[in-house]
Amino acid sequence: MGDVVGVVSRTGRAVTRVDQREPPVLERVWAEALPELSRPVAPVRTPQPRVLVLNDDVAGELGLDPDDLRTPEGVRFLTGESLGSGSVPVAQVYAGHQWGVFKPILGDGRAALLGERRDRAGRLRDVHVKGIGPTSMSRVDGFAVVGPMLREFLMTEAMHALRVPTTRALAVIATGAPRDHDARVLPGAVLARTAASHVRFGSFEYVHAQGDSELLRRLADHVIARHHPAAADADHPYRALLDGIVDAVAALTADWMRTGFVHGVLSTDNVLVSAETIDYGPCAFLDAYDPGAYFSSIDEFGRYAYDRQPSIMRWNLERLGDALAPLLADDPVAGNLVGAEMVDTFDARYRSHWAAAFRRKLGFDDRIDAHLAAELAQAALDLLADHEVDFTGFWRDLAAAAEQDQQPLRDRFLGRVPALDAWLAQWSALAPDAALIRATNPLYIARNHIVEEALEAATDGDLTPFQRLLDLLRDPYTERSGSAYRRFARPAPDGTPRHRTFCGT
Repeated sequence: MGDVVGVVSRTGRAVTRVDQREPPVLERVWAEALPELSRPVAPVRTPQPRVLVLNDDVAGELGLDPDDLRTPEGVRFLTGESLGSGSVPVAQVYAGHQWGVFKPILGDGRAALLGERRDRAGRLRDVHVKGIGPTSMSRVDGFAVVGPMLREFLMTEAMHALRVPTTRALAVIATGAPRDHDARVLPGAVLARTAASHVRFGSFEYVHAQGDSELLRRLADHVIARHHPAAADADHPYRALLDGIVDAVAALTADWMRTGFVHGVLSTDNVLVSAETIDYGPCAFLDAYDPGAYFSSIDEFGRYAYDRQPSIMRWNLERLGDALAPLLADDPVAGNLVGAEMVDTFDARYRSHWAAAFRRKLGFDDRIDAHLAAELAQAALDLLADHEVDFTGFWRDLAAAAEQDQQPLRDRFLGRVPALDAWLAQWSALAPDAALIRATNPLYIARNHIVEEALEAATDGDLTPFQRLLDLLRDPYTERSGSAYRRFARPAPDGTPRHRTFCGT
C-alpha cells in the first residue's frame, strides 16, 4: 500500500506523495499444506481498476486499513495483482456432484485463493478473488461483470445481518475492461471475499476419487485443525469431524429455512465443510410462501427448491460420508456403514434446529414446549401456503398481534379465514413476546425485484440505489420511518413476472 506524506513542491504548493510499501502479509497455509489441491494462477492485469464498494467492517476484522485498500496499490491487491513477496495465488482443485451427476474435476475456473490472514480473534480467514481471468480449470473465459459481483456482496451482507453463517465480500472492483455477456457489453468486475475456508464437500470427493489415502488424511487433518480442533482429541478424530460437519450443516439449513432463503444450486462443490453459505448466483428470497419455490433458470425440475433443501443437504452429506469412509474404519465397507449411520442423524438434528428457530420466530423462549411450538409453526406455514401470504411480512406482523393489534396480519389474508382465527387464539394464549419477535424476524430482506433494480442501476453507473439497499439490509430488524422505506418491506407488486435467477456469480 502506501504511507501518505505531505511535501512541498518547488513552487511552494503543498502536494501529497504516496510512499510505497509492501502489500498486506498473507499466510500460505492451504497452498503449502496441500499443493496437490492447488494450481498456481496469475490474475489478469486490469486496465483501470477502481473500488465500487469496500467492506470496511471486514477489512477491519482482518487488520487491513480501508484507506490503504482504496489507494491504487490497495486496489491491485484486491484484484490479486499486487501481493507481497512469496505470495502466489492458487486455484483450488475439487470435484463435485452437480444435479446428481459426479464431475471428477471442477475446481476454481475464474477464482484464486490469495492466501490467509488472521482476524481479530486469531482465526484464519481465506482471502479469495473471483473474476480474475482463466485458470487451468476454466470452462468459460474466467471473467466476471459488475452486476453478479455486486449481487454476491449484497447477499453476503444481508445474510450476515440475518445471523446466517456466510462467506463475506471484502470488495467489488470495477476492472475497466468491458465484457461480452449474453449479447450485451457489460462492465467487468472482480470480487474479493473472505471465508473461514473454501474447502468444499467436493474437495474430499476429488481426493477420494484419486484413491490417495494419505492425501485424504492430510486434507481431513487440515479441516480438523481449522474448523473442528476438538476432534483431534477424540477417540476417533475423523468420525468426530464428520459428526461436527453434520450438525453444523443441519443448523445452517435451518437458518436458510427460517429466513425464506433459496440457495438455488446446492451441488457438492457449492457446499463448504465450514458450513458457511457460499456462491450466491441463482439464490433468492421467498415473497409469497410457496414451499416448492425455486428460481434458477436451469433448475428445470426444482431439485434445489426451498422445501427440498433439507433433503438435498442430507444427500450431499451422504456423498461426504462416502468420501471420508476410508478414514472412518479400517475396512472400507465398515467405513461406509459408519458414515451412513452418522449422516442418518442429520434429520433429527435438522428438526431440532428448525424447531428452535421457529419457536423464536413465534415469540417463544424455551419455556414453551418445543413440540407444541413446532406444530404451531407448521400450521402457520400451511396457512401461508394456502393463502399465498408473504413469508417475511407474516412473521414480522406477529409482533403487532402479540400487542393486541391483529389487523396488519389479518390484512394479508383475503376475507375472514376461520383457520387463522383458530391459530391466532392458540398462539396468543401462550403469551408470545413482541420484542423477541421483532428481534428474530426481519422487516427487510433482499427483495428480489428491488435487488434487480439496484443491480441494473449499478451496471449503468449509478450506485445510489445499491448503497441505499445495502445500508438497509445491514440492519434488517430496525424499522425505518418515512414513506420511502415502505416499499422495501413489501413483496413484488401484483402482476410481477415470476422471478428468475442465473448463475452469474
